[in-house]
Amino acid sequence: MIRRSAIHAIPLAALLMLALSACQPVSAASDVALPAPVTDTPKADAPGDQVAVLAGGCFWGIEAVFEHVKGVRKVVAGYSGGSADTAHYFEVGSGRTGHAESVQVHFDPARVSYGQLLQVFFSVALDPTELNRQGPDSGTQYRSVIFYVNDRQKQVASAYIAQLTAARSFPAPIVTQVVPLKAFYPAEAYHQHYFQLHPNDPYIVYNDAPKVAHLKQLFPALYQPDRQVVEVQLH
Repeated sequence: MIRRSAIHAIPLAALLMLALSACQPVSAASDVALPAPVTDTPKADAPGDQVAVLAGGCFWGIEAVFEHVKGVRKVVAGYSGGSADTAHYFEVGSGRTGHAESVQVHFDPARVSYGQLLQVFFSVALDPTELNRQGPDSGTQYRSVIFYVNDRQKQVASAYIAQLTAARSFPAPIVTQVVPLKAFYPAEAYHQHYFQLHPNDPYIVYNDAPKVAHLKQLFPALYQPDRQVVEVQLH
């Protein structure tokens, strides 16, 4: 595993090789988005914002993708799957805490449905056939997970994976887990909005910027440009 904190010391030639091996979702080879979920929540299912918690590789990239989706109010990078006392970056990086690097997506269901978020997730945010890794990052903390917050989200997520499997949308089995959300713990402040605050970071350039570009290409009606980042103090 290559630690992201050490990537700045990698020579340019090695970075170029890393770029070639970086995570590119299987669907990225196509100019067509994955089909929309047949089973979904109505866009006006309930008043007020709703929350989705998703994991798939480094949370910088997942956060960046969903910060560019219309109807998303806020995205928080963090940890899910383990306990509160181990929800810290360097402990999670050991791969022994049970946590996955995750994002908490606050969205307006009148503008974007939960199923549409999953469509974006599987189309551009990750390769759901990679087990305990995404691109250059490996370990259980980078596993692919949908943490559902209620039975309806569980139903939509499970049905969509079954739909994509039946359609043979990927050349290998989908290994994304669908598990109940027990808790979400925000990551350290320096991880929040990392894509927007550090656009020239080599890791961002080679691994995450292509995901945002692919979102714009495949989902122009859902894509929103960069917004002004408001720093939030997280403790």
